[in-house]
Amino acid sequence: MKASGLAFRETVICLDQPDTTEKIKVYSPTGRVPVLRHGDVTVWDSLAILEYLHDAFPGKHWWPADRAARAVARSISAEMHSGFVNLRTNMTMNVRKSLPGVGRNELVDLDIARITAIWNECRSKFGPGGPFLFGAFTNADAMYAPVVTRFKTYGVALDPISQAYADAVLTHPAMREWYISAAGEPWVIAKYEMK
Repeated sequence: MKASGLAFRETVICLDQPDTTEKIKVYSPTGRVPVLRHGDVTVWDSLAILEYLHDAFPGKHWWPADRAARAVARSISAEMHSGFVNLRTNMTMNVRKSLPGVGRNELVDLDIARITAIWNECRSKFGPGGPFLFGAFTNADAMYAPVVTRFKTYGVALDPISQAYADAVLTHPAMREWYISAAGEPWVIAKYEMK
């Protein structure tokens, strides 16, 4: 939403606290995030949120205009949404830390290989016209942004195409703002402070 220039109000709730689920349930029926509330509509799944935004604000560039590129963008977004469990489990998201090599194992390396293969394929087939997976920033880039942060946190060495893509994501104004906001958060969640 930020990348598309939509005005919105963000509610930040500290995770992994005794009252976290209760606080999130004020906004989301599942007690989980993310959740989007727009008027009387509540959408509580990241892919459903992206599709809702695409439908509700059709003048924005949510998905690639080309049908084939859009199908691939949706496919890789769904793969991110439901996959890469080993990476997510062993390299949790923490943009305030630098933990080179922590969490690496053979299964994580398989996830990393698949992700970088996706990035290379999308950049080569659909990337001309901009530095992102489909040229201009799309929902697919929003889905892979948390992985980019993990690769930075855990010092994952990337091939040149993947590194250029990761650099583009990390220097996007919305991502810079995300890092600044994270640095200002007062809380620390011990289980994400992997050492």
